Amino acid sequence: METFTVPVVRGIDATARVPGSKSLANRALLCAALATGPSRLSGMPDGDDTSALIEALTHLGVGIERVETGDDMTLSVTRPLDCHATAEVRVNARLAGTTSRFLAALVALRAGPTIVDGEEPLRRRPIGDLLDALVSLGAVVECLDEPRSLPVRIQRGVMSGGVIALPGSVSSQFISALAMIAPYLDGGLTITIEGEPVSESYVSMTIDTMTHFGVLVSREANRLVIPPGRYTGCAMAIDPDASSATYPAAAAALAGGTVRLVGLARSTKQPDSAFPGLLARMGCRVDTDGDDVLVARDRETPLTGISVDMRDMSDAVPALAVVAACASTKTVISGVGFIRGKESDRLGDLAHELRVLGATVEVLEDGLSIEPSILHGGRVGTHHDHRLAMSLALIGLRVEGVSIENPAVVTKSWPGFWTSLERWTR
Repeated sequence: METFTVPVVRGIDATARVPGSKSLANRALLCAALATGPSRLSGMPDGDDTSALIEALTHLGVGIERVETGDDMTLSVTRPLDCHATAEVRVNARLAGTTSRFLAALVALRAGPTIVDGEEPLRRRPIGDLLDALVSLGAVVECLDEPRSLPVRIQRGVMSGGVIALPGSVSSQFISALAMIAPYLDGGLTITIEGEPVSESYVSMTIDTMTHFGVLVSREANRLVIPPGRYTGCAMAIDPDASSATYPAAAAALAGGTVRLVGLARSTKQPDSAFPGLLARMGCRVDTDGDDVLVARDRETPLTGISVDMRDMSDAVPALAVVAACASTKTVISGVGFIRGKESDRLGDLAHELRVLGATVEVLEDGLSIEPSILHGGRVGTHHDHRLAMSLALIGLRVEGVSIENPAVVTKSWPGFWTSLERWTR
């Protein structure tokens, strides 16, 4: 399928089941891969990012078995990483930034060398600050192409813990990657975050996951104090992905009607669980019914713009931007300059594609300014970015003739997205 053309609808009444959180799943997988004793992880997502991590861990000798439980993907992690293994292993993170960064830290515990690589777009994404940190902890790191970039060969040197300082401007994934291997360093590790950290909520998610696996992290202002120890295998249910839930929530805002987001009320520790609250500020109704969250808008109620700092929920920027493009007043999104280094330039590329559809968008130093516009159809690019594809498609629910190039890019996080979108619009 080269393009997907979105059908215009006059209101929707749908129930949306989104995949499990890949952010939570990947953290749980890393802890389980180091844990003493088996783990059982239920509600796992089936997107490319998590598949890439499962495949890489399997190549590294971690025992992972899929347990058939109907539609729910459950994994049993039966054998931990052998940190004493000396054979060289090559792993491919594909296009997954989180996977590449978590793997880079994990394999620094191995006696033998590991080559961590990915597809060309991933090779261009930043990883240098993480590699520098691993070297400072005693890892042996050799970049095989461009400096401070993938592919990279990593192995354990004379590894030790201690104290390490990281600027708050670096990816929270770097902080999380170091934190998760810290219990296996002599003396543990204290991570000092200098300045205001970006995506702070994802660091909190990492701490919660580590606690679930038996390692208690002390949080003192901008310091993480991680004692030496070992993870203990356990059972963990992966909550629905709040980032994926932004798309059906935005669909209700754009098309009018109601969407029930199944289980989303259980996902409150994910930063993007705050997204429905932003839609409420723009004119939607948001209610909780047990574990479900309902987002609704009367088609006669106009959407209004807002000003919002989204540094802690940056993955939701594309979905909010498309809603803002259909609002009756101006929206300003701030605090997210760092998302230029995601799968795409999520400011410049998003703004360009919104302009293709007639939106008036200005790229700011740390965000976007979106003015009310008269939108029209068009063919929009995805820039290898699943979040741009799923977000931009939603404009087609109310504007005739919106088609999405390379729709298969959504397999990164939600392989069944297009089928789900068609189901919501019936």
